[in-house]
Amino acid sequence: MRIAITGATGQLGRLVIEKLKTQVPADQLVALVRNPAKATDLGVEAREADYAQPATLGAALAGVDKLLLISSSEVGQRATQHHNVIEAAKQAGVKHIIYTSVLHADTSPLSLAEEHRATEAELKASGVAYTLLRNGWYTENYTGSVPGAVAGGAFIGSARNGRISSATRADFADAAVAVLTGEGHEGKTYELAGDNSYTLTELAAEISRQTGKDIPYRDLPVADYAAALAGFGVPEGFAHGLASWDADAAEGALFDESRQLSKLIGRPTTPLATAVAAALK
Repeated sequence: MRIAITGATGQLGRLVIEKLKTQVPADQLVALVRNPAKATDLGVEAREADYAQPATLGAALAGVDKLLLISSSEVGQRATQHHNVIEAAKQAGVKHIIYTSVLHADTSPLSLAEEHRATEAELKASGVAYTLLRNGWYTENYTGSVPGAVAGGAFIGSARNGRISSATRADFADAAVAVLTGEGHEGKTYELAGDNSYTLTELAAEISRQTGKDIPYRDLPVADYAAALAGFGVPEGFAHGLASWDADAAEGALFDESRQLSKLIGRPTTPLATAVAAALK
């Protein structure tokens, strides 16, 4: 059984490979990356595979049985790039594709969701066995701003009182490993989210508790939040995206209480307090 992971030098991909190596012989793992020279530290075979360069994908997928297709980071180009991988996987005889989608992709108002819906539909029509891992928000998407919030004296956003059921990258990596190494997941769709939801006000309160400082949550209009992010150096288009996703969170787009993630990984998801503590180190 040979398992390949796309985007293997990304933050999620690296975690998946490290966790897989504890359960699967390293010689059965393949890291698919744009630049194999940057993957030498992974300790597994690395093959050139560029989502946007179909000519690289056929050889990269030769002999692969299971493929973890980690969604591309290039918003706006994802549907085409994922199509390239799925077509190459079909030609190479890949037996099972596991895809990292987004929480409630079929109904989500997130602007990100449309490309995920397109890829999910293509997978279902591909004739290849598939599993959809509809990943919720990474807790790190918010805790990455913790140091800045402490320095600036407030945590800012546009999510109002929306409840967010996030989980850490490590939690989502464990879910991918569970499917890659387990049985009976073909044709399944998993809505993956943290066990316990929180508001950004509650996140700010946790930061305050751990630092001993008063770090309130300051809710901003979407345009103002986007402008603030741009002022911090976030590219303008991405800043507007982040702000709009916060606005969607205010309407419940990042909330889920099914606890499918903890059931899949066989343990509770990482508590918010633990993630905040890691961000403060």
